[in-house]
Amino acid sequence: MLMIRMARFGAKKRPTYRMVVIEKERARNGRALEVVGFYNPVCQPAEVTMKHDRLSHWIQCGAQPSDTVARLMKKYPAPPPVPAAV
Repeated sequence: MLMIRMARFGAKKRPTYRMVVIEKERARNGRALEVVGFYNPVCQPAEVTMKHDRLSHWIQCGAQPSDTVARLMKKYPAPPPVPAAV
């Protein structure tokens, strides 16, 4: 089963996280299929970047987001599309 979850990176007491698509049984920082976002909780305010198109693609393929990733997706939704200028 595929999961979208956080992988911890960064220095001691200065964590940063990557949102990764990975097999559920793999280690936390194991080899991921794709990196779909970043989360830096140390910054004020917290810095979050997500590839919403890739997240929706993997969810349609059957990947399950972890509780933390689902909470971040709800808190930081995709921006509305910008209409093309004519």
